Amino acid sequence: MSCKKLIYIADDEVNICNIIKSFLIKEGYDVETFCNGTLLLEAFLKKPADMLVLDIMMPEIDGLSLCNSIRQRSSVPIIIVSAKDTEFDKISGLISGSDDYMTKPFSPMELIARINSIFRRIYLDKNKNAPENKIKIADVTLDLNTKQATVKEKKLGLTVMEFSLLKYLFENKNKAVSRNELLDKIWGFENPVETRATDDMIKRIRKKLSDCNSSLKIETVWGFGFRIEIK
Repeated sequence: MSCKKLIYIADDEVNICNIIKSFLIKEGYDVETFCNGTLLLEAFLKKPADMLVLDIMMPEIDGLSLCNSIRQRSSVPIIIVSAKDTEFDKISGLISGSDDYMTKPFSPMELIARINSIFRRIYLDKNKNAPENKIKIADVTLDLNTKQATVKEKKLGLTVMEFSLLKYLFENKNKAVSRNELLDKIWGFENPVETRATDDMIKRIRKKLSDCNSSLKIETVWGFGFRIEIK
């Protein structure tokens, strides 16, 4: 991990931006800060960063909308840091495509630890010399070592959470998996909650499959959940 990583931070609280920036620079990262989501998005389209740290409540483009927009283009790691701390808020952040969610006030050292952990995991996934470990259904292959999904060798561009969800459906092929089971196994919410997290993520996965002309179909089991049927 010798290559210096670039991190973009978007938060309309200047003091928070400066605090995070100073800690990350000391840690050896390049950092650019933005006071709203629009400015970060414009910068990202010109020069993609290696990670994004986003607040939710910002002028112009809020953090969740920004996260959704970035996810249409990139699987760059995203951490949301927000004062919104309810279970629903955290679920909303995760289904928008973020890889982690922290609530304010937070420890800058904990944020650094989470950032380092994500980069470390990416590095290990790219460089591990593990035996080939793949799952294939129809024309979709999941590489469990690199966490990459491909259709006829073309990358699907799944986020970490999308990959985990599709992997769980693969492992439970020919079985109807309930929404509550997915919320438990993928998001870690043991108790039932009212959310369209699974539906929204399945919709994004289906679109990516369609864009790659995949023959794989994720069936909706109405009133229950989802299933991948192998005939």
